[in-house]
Amino acid sequence: MEFDLKELAKEKLIMVAHRGIWGGNIPCNTIAAYEIALKQGADMIEVDVDASADGQLFIFHPAMETAHLNQQVSIPKLPASEVRKLRYVNVDDTKTQFGLETLDDVLENFKGRCYINIDKFCNNPVEIAKAIRRHGMSQQILVKTSPEKKALSIIEEYCPDIQYMCMIEAPEEIDRVRQHKLNYIGNEVLFKEDTSLFADKEFIRLQHKQGMLVWCNAIVYDYNRVISAGHNDDTSLLKSPEEGWGWIAERGYDFMQTDWMGMAVSYLEKTGQLYRGRSEKRA
Repeated sequence: MEFDLKELAKEKLIMVAHRGIWGGNIPCNTIAAYEIALKQGADMIEVDVDASADGQLFIFHPAMETAHLNQQVSIPKLPASEVRKLRYVNVDDTKTQFGLETLDDVLENFKGRCYINIDKFCNNPVEIAKAIRRHGMSQQILVKTSPEKKALSIIEEYCPDIQYMCMIEAPEEIDRVRQHKLNYIGNEVLFKEDTSLFADKEFIRLQHKQGMLVWCNAIVYDYNRVISAGHNDDTSLLKSPEEGWGWIAERGYDFMQTDWMGMAVSYLEKTGQLYRGRSEKRA
């Protein structure tokens, strides 16, 4: 499998599974959740990385021990031997059979199979970069950060060759990113209103003309913090998929991150919006 996000974006809307696909007794950020995501049509899985007190990298969203483990513990304060004993709880706060995966295990399991967006990269950049290279997976990986100078400098130092996107809330932040030597392929745009420049088809067209890709989120991680003007999973499921997933596809974004991969892919396939027609392919 060849890994080139810009080429894939010419063919289709790139579907990203937020922490895999999870629910019921299947916890997020596990190999099981990621396998389900691929079965449902994901092109990319989004993973979170944390580290134990002795430096072992685990797939886990930092500071969410109470929510996902139902324990008052802190992974960064535990040795790896103790982290391995932990078990996720399911949606009813009942302990499951699923423990925390190591980054090494996840990388090896999905080597050559899909793209991987590694979140929280800047928390442990040296160790994560070494793991990516140890598994020979630089071409499969995408990293994203805020446009803060410290974060950009970390990417520039430790993984300038790995595909990078910046999470932006204002157009001027793009210029800040361009001051650094990065494999800068595009931006994740965060916006509250339909009137935002980031929701304008012309902005997306110009980004494409400059060789840049644009990522839009359908996920809702806090309904009080609107990140895609309400065109999200909740709207798609409870009101109309045309106003959620369909709106994102119709605008011409290159990535859609969702928590409802199967239903989103099914809708986009049915409406002919998942794959690009030849006339829509990027120049």
